[in-house]
Amino acid sequence: MSPLIELTGIGRIFGAFTALSDVTLSLPPGRIGLLGPNGAGKSTLLKILMGLIPPSSGTGRVLDQELGGDGDSEGNWRLRRLIGFMPEADSLVPGLTGVEYVGLAGELYGMPRREAQRRAHEVLSYLELEEARYRRVEEYSAGMKQRAKLAQALVHDPPVLLLDEPTSGLDPAGRDAMLRLVTALSTDHGKSVILSTHLLADVEAVCERVVIMAGGCVRGQGTVAELCARRQDHFRLRVQGDPTSFRTELLGAGVRLLEDNGHGEWRVVVPPGWANLSFFKIADANEAVIRVLAPDDETLEELFLRTVGN
Repeated sequence: MSPLIELTGIGRIFGAFTALSDVTLSLPPGRIGLLGPNGAGKSTLLKILMGLIPPSSGTGRVLDQELGGDGDSEGNWRLRRLIGFMPEADSLVPGLTGVEYVGLAGELYGMPRREAQRRAHEVLSYLELEEARYRRVEEYSAGMKQRAKLAQALVHDPPVLLLDEPTSGLDPAGRDAMLRLVTALSTDHGKSVILSTHLLADVEAVCERVVIMAGGCVRGQGTVAELCARRQDHFRLRVQGDPTSFRTELLGAGVRLLEDNGHGEWRVVVPPGWANLSFFKIADANEAVIRVLAPDDETLEELFLRTVGN
């Protein structure tokens, strides 16, 4: 499979400030989370991928199209036709209706006006904005505005979507609906998605792979399963019965309790040389029943905190 994105040594400097440093990535098509704290360099990287700004150093390709430079207007234009971009900030045009706004985006992507208008109606219907398409965009709710921004990114039917904080400002129901839409665009319509966010839960809900950035550098890339550490000494337990004496004896045997939800579910760390059969022996001696005993591998949150070093 040809890479979706291939970058080698990409850097970007703004005066004395280094926004990106030696970013090297090879990513297959699919759903990719670009994860990092504010100021990590995510937005700068997205602008380079779209051809809006050139890299200060390095080379790269998106779907086999070379990243353009300052003087490569034709290359940048070809690159942007491959990409639909949903910005974090409101980019709506006051006074335009939903269908006018999305149609205008289609024309800016180079579509004939009639085709852009037809596609605007189709995309707004798909995103469940059909009844609001003739209302002015400034009258939309927060969730409708996010869908309108997604619609303008889809109007020219690009193979790649770059989504910058697509759930920003949404309530839990709106956030879940947006994440379902993003997943469906990939699974049902074959779109590759790069989801830029600082919200780990959004990445866990949507993405197959993750790129972790901090300080303008890539700190890790791969599937979550590949990146998260396998921990042989961490376990999750669910215990039925009175766990008090069972827990006391476990602690006396050197087991360390990391988390107790108060309902018989624990996260523990066992000492060196521990045999898992000891869990069951101690439980039996204390009239407790172990219903679940499972490895407790590193979570995405723990991976993120370990990777960015804060």
